[in-house]
Amino acid sequence: MTSKRIRQEFAEQLKKEFLPGTRIRLLQMGEDPYPVPPGSLGTVTSVDDLGTIHMRWDCGSSLGLIVDEDLFEVIGKAGDHHDA
Repeated sequence: MTSKRIRQEFAEQLKKEFLPGTRIRLLQMGEDPYPVPPGSLGTVTSVDDLGTIHMRWDCGSSLGLIVDEDLFEVIGKAGDHHDA
């Protein structure tokens, strides 16, 4: 199996796991010179073919997440409703 095929399969798995609308809490951003602050909340907008998780952060940033570099946790799956 080629590395390109492995990357494609990895990206496809991420697309299934991180559906648009999934809520994320950032714990720590890797090597970005202008990182999103730790503790920031955001919503997944898409996952591209390279496996970058594109975000709409509540703080206004749209910086994407890199799975092997950034630490984050899912706080709500797409379609979850927590109405009080």
